[in-house]
Amino acid sequence: MTLPADCETDAARLRETMAKSLAEDGVLDDPTWRQAVQTVPRHRFVPGFYLPADERDGQGLTIWEPVTAELDYDRWLAATYSDTTLITQFDGEEPDWKNPAVRHGGAPTSSSTLPSLVLRMWADADVQEGHTVLEIGTGTGYSTALACERLGSADVTSIEIDGRRLQQAASALYGCGYTPTLAVADGLYGYWPEAAFDRIVAACSFRAVPPALLAQTRPGGKILLTLSGWLYGYARVLLTVTEDGTAEGQLLGGTVSFMSARTHAAPVFGNPTHWAAGLPDTSRSTRHSPGRITAATAEAFHLRFLAQSAVPDAQMTTVGEVVHLVDIVTGSATTLTPGDGAWQVREGGPVKLWKRIERVLDAYDAAGRPGPKTFTLHVYDGGQHLRHEQMPGLPLPGS
Repeated sequence: MTLPADCETDAARLRETMAKSLAEDGVLDDPTWRQAVQTVPRHRFVPGFYLPADERDGQGLTIWEPVTAELDYDRWLAATYSDTTLITQFDGEEPDWKNPAVRHGGAPTSSSTLPSLVLRMWADADVQEGHTVLEIGTGTGYSTALACERLGSADVTSIEIDGRRLQQAASALYGCGYTPTLAVADGLYGYWPEAAFDRIVAACSFRAVPPALLAQTRPGGKILLTLSGWLYGYARVLLTVTEDGTAEGQLLGGTVSFMSARTHAAPVFGNPTHWAAGLPDTSRSTRHSPGRITAATAEAFHLRFLAQSAVPDAQMTTVGEVVHLVDIVTGSATTLTPGDGAWQVREGGPVKLWKRIERVLDAYDAAGRPGPKTFTLHVYDGGQHLRHEQMPGLPLPGS
């Protein structure tokens, strides 16, 4: 990538502006992390990325426009030093940034996470001088570089499942003078050669806490990760590992979502009309509408995670006005159809999916609608459970 002669000067000015803005927003309280933001050249890690166009295409798909220095230098540099997540890969396909093409739709599989979230993760994990750190999900390497700048390269290990992604990140890191331990590895299994760690921080989400991460964390060490699932409900949790190898911790507040670890991604479930065809003709009125877990609110974001914990193998899609829930593990299916004053639900299969979700919503309302920070996740050999003192009967098997 050939850059204008004054690029480094422009980038330094924009880094200073970004650091000042993040500090004003309360993200950069620690002067050492602020210095890292002002030092690490993010533009070296994102030679190209995609930004969404203002309008969708004729099929309703998002139009993703490639952005590089060659195509539009000012737009590329301004976006790079904004507090924005920059999508760098779709569907596991590595772009040709010398001849990039506009994309229509697709599932993002790699990105440079917005700086404020990266910094919040390192802060939430309570990363301190002298800690050995495992980062899961190197991505572009920008977050790795910040950790190296703050802690020193010798104490940072970063793993990435995509070898092409890691190769590019390694080139950028080494080109900037950072020399962390890097490896192509599946975050589900951590990285034994460098264990044990004081902190493990994951930049992807998991359906359940991987047991290997507990085994690779020193007693008293902490694991910060995002739990997700096939309903795309998310919750962040900070776990502290005990002497006996178990762990527990509270859910954290906020509405953060990460791409799934590739081995935990949702499977394709087929045509929802095929699933609906096998349902009984009889229906009942729902006690709760699907909007309780689909609305664009912080509460709905939290409730979707709780609902997902009760039906961990369910997936959801909407066709027209009909909401479909399908479970490819048990063969269960549900449809929710809007009616006069109430939604109508039809359910079939061994698991009554919406009935389970309604039980969660009932318990949640009865407990006074408690927020994420009032829930504790317990992880032990063979499983994990989410608990709340005011919801003792809540069926939330977190695995």
